[in-house]
Amino acid sequence: MGDQENTKTLNDYADTVSPATLDGLRLLGSRLSGLRVQHINSTKVGGGVAEILHKIVPLMQDLGIETRWDVIEGDEEFFKFTKKVHNALHGERTVFEQAEFDHFLEVNQRNESVIDPEADVIVVHDPQPLALIEVEERLNSRSWVWRCHIDLSRSDAKLWNRLSQHVERYTASIFSMPEFSRPLEIPQLMISPSIDPISDKNKPLTKQKVTKVLEGFGIDPGRPMLTQVSRFDWLKDPLGVIDVYNLVKPRSNLQLVLAGGAADDDPEGQEVLAAVREKAGDDPDIHILNLPPFSDVEINALVRGSTVVIQKSIREGFGLTVTEALWKKKPVIASPVGGIKRQILDKITGLAAFSTEGCAFYVRQILNNPLMGRRLGRSGHAHARANFLITRHLRDYLLLFLNLGSGDEPIIYLK
Repeated sequence: MGDQENTKTLNDYADTVSPATLDGLRLLGSRLSGLRVQHINSTKVGGGVAEILHKIVPLMQDLGIETRWDVIEGDEEFFKFTKKVHNALHGERTVFEQAEFDHFLEVNQRNESVIDPEADVIVVHDPQPLALIEVEERLNSRSWVWRCHIDLSRSDAKLWNRLSQHVERYTASIFSMPEFSRPLEIPQLMISPSIDPISDKNKPLTKQKVTKVLEGFGIDPGRPMLTQVSRFDWLKDPLGVIDVYNLVKPRSNLQLVLAGGAADDDPEGQEVLAAVREKAGDDPDIHILNLPPFSDVEINALVRGSTVVIQKSIREGFGLTVTEALWKKKPVIASPVGGIKRQILDKITGLAAFSTEGCAFYVRQILNNPLMGRRLGRSGHAHARANFLITRHLRDYLLLFLNLGSGDEPIIYLK
């Protein structure tokens, strides 16, 4: 099991990033010493948002920024609604009732006590706590930032019109890619998500440790292995991954691993998991692993033991699992959707597949050409190092905080 709380400092990254990178972060941090920052989201466990916050909050604290992370509470009705919102913002046709919006606002109002009255900057993550700003009476005395991790490029127009009324009250907004943004009167910034290269999920593992983990799950380390790591969510298309496996299997000795878990704020997880198990049937070479929270070392070993990593998402905000696989020098086949398009430069850092048949073709290609897989892995690792490590993510936040504190408009504009 991985560490539940990250206690690393910048010094721990000295062997991973350049001294200039660390010196630059310390310089920025020295100009922000004493700043009080609060992050607010809807879950401590599950999904990329919680994972990033577990890593980046302690690093902000290490730089002398008074940083805290709080989570709103909601009932089953609230989280069913916000899951519908999540799907509709990704383009799914959904009907909403006024009572659902009323309850959404009511739950946000009930969470007023979560807000730190002394915070200088409050960063609210995604739609669930979006309406917290409606209880704020001191909008002119501090900065509120809405950090959206979702691809809004195909969002339901009526829904977005309602949500944007809240967004417009924020000081600034952050998106992962320019095309995710929407017309807003407030400044919009681009900050890509990141991985922690020295965390339990990404640190080097011995071959013996990888083998032990695989064998513990009943996986044969001597046979080729296709893996997708993601929470059990329809938008990750786990049933489509099984279709890819079924196309490749007849002419190979392939094993399939679907590894993931459920987020606290996602009520559909068990439904998706049941459908995956039903489709897999009794095939002994399909391994469906519903892992508990903080199974970081196990996930690390599963990816390192894989021949090919796949991410067959239908919609994707970013897809940290892609960067994690690139960091481990694994050949990655992924749908070119959302933030994946920044990570997978087709036939350079990975392979972009538009269909089930395309995914299967590329899996066969890598199985038959290991040199190609190693070349893609090396390029993918270099791309991840240059663009998607937590030290770059931390720098972007520090620059934002400096600009918010200066009274000027933020300078990291979306183009």
